[in-house]
Amino acid sequence: MAVRAIRGATTAEANTREAILDATLELIAEIEEKNDLKRADAISIIFTVTQDLTAVFPAVAARDFGLTFVPLLDMAAPAIDGSLEKCIRIMIYINTDKTKEEINHVYLRGAKVLRPDLAGK
Repeated sequence: MAVRAIRGATTAEANTREAILDATLELIAEIEEKNDLKRADAISIIFTVTQDLTAVFPAVAARDFGLTFVPLLDMAAPAIDGSLEKCIRIMIYINTDKTKEEINHVYLRGAKVLRPDLAGK
């Protein structure tokens, strides 16, 4: 079994608790589905948010999703001129037998522009 990382990103509609949690839950669920993950597969999860998202930590959504025994870390992304606004990024480390090529990274909503090569996968 190997340790692999799954990347993903999405955007929140607004800087509100509900919008951030909804977007994060959608992203986590899509990653889980696209990669046929079981909760026990997750080693840890890192979230980053752009500096315009301050209403709630995305990790709250992961806890609500049932990831209660997985270490979670929220971080602020640097403010970069021209970068995507209201963006939530995720990196999930997992134990898996899948190869790197079998991992499905997930980009939703406005974040599809970050990796158009992966967004339609």
